[in-house]
Amino acid sequence: MALIVQKYGGTSVGSPERIQAVAERVKRWREQGHDLVVVVSAMSGETNRLIALARALSHDPDPRELDQMVATGEQVTIALLAIALQEAGVPARSYTGAQVAVLTDSAYGKARIEAIDDERMRADLAAGKVVVVAGFQGIDAEGNTTTLGRGGSDTTGVALAAALKADECQIYTDVDGVYTTDPRVVPQARRLQRITFEEMLEMASLGSKVLQIRSVEFAGKYNVPLRVLSSFQEGGEGTLITLDAEDSMEKPVISGIAFNRDEAKVTVRGVPDTPGIAYRILGPVGEANIEIDMIVQNVGADGLTDFTFTVNRADYRKVLTVLERIAGEIGAREVSGDDKIAKVSLVGVGMRSHAGVAAKMFETLARESINIQMISTSEIKISVVVQEKYMELAVRALHSAFDLDAAVE
Repeated sequence: MALIVQKYGGTSVGSPERIQAVAERVKRWREQGHDLVVVVSAMSGETNRLIALARALSHDPDPRELDQMVATGEQVTIALLAIALQEAGVPARSYTGAQVAVLTDSAYGKARIEAIDDERMRADLAAGKVVVVAGFQGIDAEGNTTTLGRGGSDTTGVALAAALKADECQIYTDVDGVYTTDPRVVPQARRLQRITFEEMLEMASLGSKVLQIRSVEFAGKYNVPLRVLSSFQEGGEGTLITLDAEDSMEKPVISGIAFNRDEAKVTVRGVPDTPGIAYRILGPVGEANIEIDMIVQNVGADGLTDFTFTVNRADYRKVLTVLERIAGEIGAREVSGDDKIAKVSLVGVGMRSHAGVAAKMFETLARESINIQMISTSEIKISVVVQEKYMELAVRALHSAFDLDAAVE
């Protein structure tokens, strides 16, 4: 009936019992007449265990050897799942990333997929077998094992779906779909039936942990329909991620609210308001391998300006050290920071055709006496920085103001 690629994460295959449950689920899909390719991660905690072994021997393990080792986690899982499927009466064949082959560049630990040889998979599917493939890994032009980085199994699943021109790529996780926001913060949050690639990419980059960013980018580029489902619940349609979120003419203004606690803000005060000052500040930061998120430069006065930007909280001390080192060189009066901030973001393609979203957001936060420290916008998102202690209040207030806790689909 359809060619479906399913991906199961580490918690879904974390024990023999859970692997058996996955095998039974795959069997039910196959009995409905579908062809199936199943991508699996290593068992929950296994990759961390393997990395810890390497770190016990070296503070800086050779990247090639580290990839060679951590890729074994998925090799165990694919064999176990193939065994479980065969035991359940389902013909199955397992493959490592190298055996498929998933061809990548040689950037160990963060390799990029360059091509996929689908010949073996298509032959097995034609023979009525379920194909089980190791996620997170591939092989470079020299025959070396490579890994795709954290969350790389999602990317493997989408890439295989694109190569096979699958009808759908299903990502099974510990949640039953994409929600308007985190239900642990807003109990009234509801599951979205559909969402666009654009919106999901924004949600993922702004703090939503449901899908890995690279997998969403890949799905959008090759127009692979993605569906997020729970591996611990039977039934349910999950959330479908496609080019168009709604079949109807009108799209809700806001699809969801993302937030991120892992933010820190740094301000360089009283720097000369001259061409090139932004580079003189941010150049050394980039050279220190520190990623920058939001940036605000105040209007200059008396030939001076203030420059503020945000970084990941883990980089806060590191960026302060860099800036304090160059403060004298650039003529800065002061370097200050705050690592008790959070970013709250509204996301929705409906913003393109609806005015007043920002005004309503700011009014809602003002009503709760929440001060906005920074603002960033794009066509489909508005992000604000607030004090961390007000983050959950801001999310709940905005969720209600934009009618996201209204009727369930």
